[in-house]
Amino acid sequence: MVMISVIMSVYNDAKYLEKSIQSILSQTFEDFEFIICNDCSTDSSLSIIQKFQKLDSRIKVINNSTNLGLAASLNECIQMASGQYIARMDSDDISYINRLEVEYYFLLEHKEYAVVGSKSITINENDEPCKEFMIHPFEVCLSDAIKKTQIIHPTVLMKKDALLFVNGYTVNQLTQRAEDYDLWCKLLSNNFKIYNLDIPLLYYRESFFSIKKRKYKYRLQEAKLKFYWMKKEKVSIRYYLYAIKPLVVGLIPMRIMNIYKRKF
Repeated sequence: MVMISVIMSVYNDAKYLEKSIQSILSQTFEDFEFIICNDCSTDSSLSIIQKFQKLDSRIKVINNSTNLGLAASLNECIQMASGQYIARMDSDDISYINRLEVEYYFLLEHKEYAVVGSKSITINENDEPCKEFMIHPFEVCLSDAIKKTQIIHPTVLMKKDALLFVNGYTVNQLTQRAEDYDLWCKLLSNNFKIYNLDIPLLYYRESFFSIKKRKYKYRLQEAKLKFYWMKKEKVSIRYYLYAIKPLVVGLIPMRIMNIYKRKF
């Protein structure tokens, strides 16, 4: 059994996949397994994964015969995981070399927390840094998490027991592009604590294509999911303005949104 299971779902991300995988294999903390789920990619993603698997026995591969989506694929990874902790990684991002070490020792020394995340540095298609990005500093509370996502998903290290307690990621239409938002709300509503470190530990890729993928139907689903959590937790009526925000943002032309993301 290993201490950390790193989980990644891959769908047609061959362009950036090698750098992402290598950033995990190069970690200073070495007691981990790397579970990669190929979610029925149609590009060369699977061959890239298999190439690395031959070079490093820590890599375990799940190959979906049909495209299940991110949440379901991550749940498959969690089921296979043998580690006490689960680290998330996206197939186009790059982890700092000491990311796992820093996060592991934080949770070891602060046992009251079930999840730890960090800042990130946003990079473009050419790996050029754009800005430092942190959604919420220090401890995250449920009322803030309900308003908007407070944690950068691919930066987190989580206690596996906490994930299993809330049955992992919710798989339904509303969580198709908001599986992380829902997970944080589930954990916090069950009194699991989340902490954001005030240092960057990940290069987070923000490309024009990644912005383009955010179809308006996903914005609508995100708004519905926020309404669900706001109603469930009986928050103030003013919070409902935050549920409308993704619908407004979705009306902004992609070209303008891309410029805004780069500059601000």
